[in-house]
Amino acid sequence: MSGAGAPDFFRREVLRLGYVARFAFKLLQMQNKYKLITRGSAVLDLGCASGAWLQVACQSLGPLKNGGSVVGIDLKLGMRALGVAIGRAAGGDMVDGSLEDSNDDDGVLQIGGRLIIKLLESEDVQEFNQICKPLFRKTSWLRPKATRPSSREIYLICQDLQWRT
Repeated sequence: MSGAGAPDFFRREVLRLGYVARFAFKLLQMQNKYKLITRGSAVLDLGCASGAWLQVACQSLGPLKNGGSVVGIDLKLGMRALGVAIGRAAGGDMVDGSLEDSNDDDGVLQIGGRLIIKLLESEDVQEFNQICKPLFRKTSWLRPKATRPSSREIYLICQDLQWRT
């Protein structure tokens, strides 16, 4: 456990249920609260290492005959994730701390789509919310119960994409 202490409830549940990481319980909490992934959805997981969210996303889609797809890419989250999701409407990509125009006008997220972005609590997270708020019908912050007390991670849940260029 190298520095993490004794296994807690979520670590024991990871082992018992066969998830690859405790991250699974974070998405499960979001899924239970917001019903973000429905049968037949298309899911893009940016920053997908360890794969726990991919496991939960696949389970949430239901049987293969209902359609839907899950794709995972391991990238840095934040402005780049938003840029991939909605294209130029995000104002460009974050590169080395500065915004850079995106070469891609269209993002992969469709109108009505949902986006979850993992961020680290800092002075910039409220500014990031201000960028997302006009683009989505609803934005919410969530710090899942499965998050370690020492972690600074927080999730921005963006629902119902309203606009993009």
